[in-house]
Parts: sequence; structure tokens; C-alpha cells
Amino acid sequence: MKSIRFWLLLLSCTILIIMLFLSGTDSHRQTAADNGTMTERRVEIQGTEALAAEIQGTEALAAEILGTEGGMMETAGMESESENMQSCETQDTETEGVWKSEDMFYYTALTEDIRRRITGKSYPDTEEPIQISYDELAYVHVLYYDFDAQVQEGELICSQAIAQDLVEIFSDLYDSRYPIEKIRLIDEYDADDEASMADNNTSCFNYRTVSGKTKLSNHSYGRAIDINPLYNPYVRTENGETRISPDNAEPYADRGVEFPHKIDKNDLCYKLFIQHGFRWGGSWNSSKDYQHFEKTE
Repeated sequence: MKSIRFWLLLLSCTILIIMLFLSGTDSHRQTAADNGTMTERRVEIQGTEALAAEIQGTEALAAEILGTEGGMMETAGMESESENMQSCETQDTETEGVWKSEDMFYYTALTEDIRRRITGKSYPDTEEPIQISYDELAYVHVLYYDFDAQVQEGELICSQAIAQDLVEIFSDLYDSRYPIEKIRLIDEYDADDEASMADNNTSCFNYRTVSGKTKLSNHSYGRAIDINPLYNPYVRTENGETRISPDNAEPYADRGVEFPHKIDKNDLCYKLFIQHGFRWGGSWNSSKDYQHFEKTE
């Protein structure tokens, strides 16, 4: 900006000096020539008029340059402001995106820290043979909406074989704002399945036997998951006696009654797990495990 104005000022001064010089020359000629001719004067006048026109053209050019520069500065300012706005919008989007970023739905191999968290709880600390190794398990991180419609972070441990399924299913559940009360590692309940279910905690891996039997559960292999277990209990009838687990889930054992968080064949959770090749415990014959989905193949 300063550079352009300097050269314009210099140009104006130069033109002024030329005009003064020409004016002096004109006066000298008039004094020296007693009878100068009209033709000569016309030529000089025409020359002066041409010079004036040139000066006006120069001034117009200067104005145009200044106008162009101002327009360029204004455009640059608008572009800068636009870029700042876009930057702010991008930051806002990224800030919001953190809460629904795909980076929040992922699985990894078990780190040393996670292994320490589960050893002696959901993963036995024993010298006896164990049917699944740490390397066959995966740590899954998800987001979910709790019963207060607040976004929470959830943790699961499962078989590597179903880890991607769980990432995709829980991402879809999140997009649909499907309510899940808790998703915590069962190790926070000292691997006590009954305590976890009673607290309506959604969990997956837990090296244990099937309830009431000596056979290992599919949870032991990280291939089964229980969703909102308090509202979707395990129900089994033996010798005319009905057993409901967890113990505080009796109000939700009658599946003919409508209540929130009930999983049935019309439920989104059911549909997503079935689409990914899981089997539902609510379809079993000898017992009903409405919370339970498993994929063993």
C-alpha cells in the first residue's frame, strides 16, 4: 500500500515540474517573439491540453489502481474471514465428530494393562489349561446412549472372531440412540455374572461354566454377549419350578407384557445381531435367555 502511494506521489510531482517547465518556456517564447504566430500558440495550447488530458488519464489510472488495490484488499479480507469461518465450522464439526467419530468404535489386541485388569477375574489366574488365550481375545471400545439419553463410553472383551461384528452393531445402535444402561467389563463386578446382570450391565467375555452345569459357556470363548440383562432375563423351568436370573428380574420374565428395554423379534438390537449371524437365546426351546446373543461359527 505504501509503495503504490509513493510512486503515485512521485509521478504527480514529476508531472507538475514538467508543467511548470513548459509554462516557463511558453512565457519565454512570448517575450522573445514580438509577433509570434497564432499557429504556434495553437500548437502549444494543444500540447498543453494534451498534457492535461494525459495528467487526467494518469489520475484516472491512479484511481483505478487504488480502487483495484482496495478491492483486492477487501476481497482478501472477505476470503480471510471466510477461511476463518470455515475453520471454526471445521473445528465445531471435529469437536462434535469426536463424540461420533469412527475412531471411538474400534477393537484392538489386549494390551498389558488390560490383561492385568482381567487376570484373576474374568480370565483365570491358574496353571491349569485354559481353553482360550489372551491373543484370541480383543478389546472393544464403543459409545452408547444410557437410559438418561447421555452418551457414554463402553468397554467389552470378546473373541477376535466377532470383534468387527460388535463394532458395527454398536455403531448402528448408537446411531439409532438405542438405550443401553451400562457397558462395563465384568471385571468391575469381580467377574460375578449375577452381580453384573442385577446391575443391568451389558458384558461379553467371562471365563465361566453354563449356569447350573459344568460345561463352559460361550462367554468363556468371548463369543456371547448379554444386552440389558435385567430387563431380558434368563428363564428356565425345571421340575415345574421356574428359575429367573438375575433374581431381581422377575417383573420382566413375562414376555407378554410390554415394558421398556424388552428385546423381542421386533427390537432393533435383535435385528442387528441376527443380520450379523448371531443366534438369540430368546429362541431356545428348553430355556429362554432373552439377553443373550452368540456367534459360534
